[in-house]
Amino acid sequence: MFSSFMTNAWIVGTLVALLAGATGFFVVLRGSSFAAHAVPNGAFAGAAGATLVGVAPLWGLVSFAVVAALGIGASRRHRSDVATAMALVLMLALGAAFLSLSAAYEPQVQALLFGEILGVASSSITTVVLIGLVCAAALAVMFRPLIFNAAAPDLSAARGLNPTLLEMGFMLTLALGSALTVPVVGALLSFSLTVGPPAAARLLTRRPSTALVGSMALSVMTLWVSIALSYATNLPVGFFVGTLSAILYIAVRAATQLSARRA
Repeated sequence: MFSSFMTNAWIVGTLVALLAGATGFFVVLRGSSFAAHAVPNGAFAGAAGATLVGVAPLWGLVSFAVVAALGIGASRRHRSDVATAMALVLMLALGAAFLSLSAAYEPQVQALLFGEILGVASSSITTVVLIGLVCAAALAVMFRPLIFNAAAPDLSAARGLNPTLLEMGFMLTLALGSALTVPVVGALLSFSLTVGPPAAARLLTRRPSTALVGSMALSVMTLWVSIALSYATNLPVGFFVGTLSAILYIAVRAATQLSARRA
């Protein structure tokens, strides 16, 4: 489990989990879980398209995730659920078409859908670190405006915050984070790491800074356990991420409700 070829998996997995936890905190806070589900599917279609034309999948992941995020972000104030659903449907259709036209064999398709962190190359670490730093810097700049806008959207607009610009900035950050998460846990289960642990962390505390740190810690813990179980069972890491995220949220929610009743 800790042999040399697993080193990349632990490094990249930890970086991805930290970013997913930080981004997921704002996803849960702003009620953007549906968008967090749709954007990775845009990344999946981009990776499939990049494989078709012979380009590095990461470029397709980033470009299509950004396009999906911009489309969803631009329509957040005008029936965004419909726009998000249409983006999801379109990206899934494009991904299916790209895969049917390419010569990608079954393991590659499975890796796009369910992740393949055990096959992460050393050359990918630098890219992951750079994109992760960009996302971390963007979230640090937007931290207070995002919380203010989520808590009091009308008041924040009256104070001069541009909600559309803020939404676009956050969606771009979510897109970059999704482009990193898809190769690890797959397009179908990427949003589980972005939603499950952050939602559980938010139930544990009302303090934003504490919830953010807790979200990142729970995301890392979930992915570490998932990597260990995937190594031991040879099942996709995305399966364990999705399962453990759901179990974590249900357990925390049940515990908090029980504690409230006793109080």
